[in-house]
Amino acid sequence: MVVDDEPDLVELVSYNLKRDGYEVSSASDAEEALSMLEKERRDLLILDLMLPGMSGMELLRVLRGNPETARQAIIMLTAKGEEIDKVLGLEMGADDYITKPFSPRELLARVKAVLRRRAAEPAHPGQSAGEERVIGIGTLRIEKETYRVFKRGAPVDLSATEFKLLLYLAERPGRVFTRSRLLDALWKDEAFVEPRTVDVHIRRLRAQIEDDPANPAYIKTRRGIGYYMEGGT
Repeated sequence: MVVDDEPDLVELVSYNLKRDGYEVSSASDAEEALSMLEKERRDLLILDLMLPGMSGMELLRVLRGNPETARQAIIMLTAKGEEIDKVLGLEMGADDYITKPFSPRELLARVKAVLRRRAAEPAHPGQSAGEERVIGIGTLRIEKETYRVFKRGAPVDLSATEFKLLLYLAERPGRVFTRSRLLDALWKDEAFVEPRTVDVHIRRLRAQIEDDPANPAYIKTRRGIGYYMEGGT
């Protein structure tokens, strides 16, 4: 679904996606998009930030806050190209962020990369014969089958990418991973992702699982090298 109030932009994006074999619908504002999503799920949303009424960022917040749509794949496509806008969009849980004007070929590449990542996510993440299904670290409980995280018994709302990053580190406690290593492990199908993306997701994770994000007890930084998980059971 393309969510944008510019008819020419919607036509351009839809044309290129349809030509590449995708089925495409569109909505001109956030309220229409929500109404359509209630009736039928979409594999991916291409979402503008500057919409009439509810903004694209607010729509992103609503979708991420609803368990039914929390893992909806979303690419932000917007004229707001400042770094702070990109960081905020990623911190809010967008899977990718593209600025206007854009290359249709790049857009298609990013769409394919996001969909590949989602298709590779198992219905019950982390489940395999003989594997532990729950990881406990301090006050954290990570349930690999249900894709849920709890802190002192209270649920922690993470995006799919944030969960994968947390799980990757938690399954390898004490091992230090560079940004490049984490990118290769978790964003291997994304050709355009930047190293800063790792920092954004680490910061968001710390804000949700740490008592004091400025002095983290779980996700630690090895200065000049990368990140690692302290402890683990």
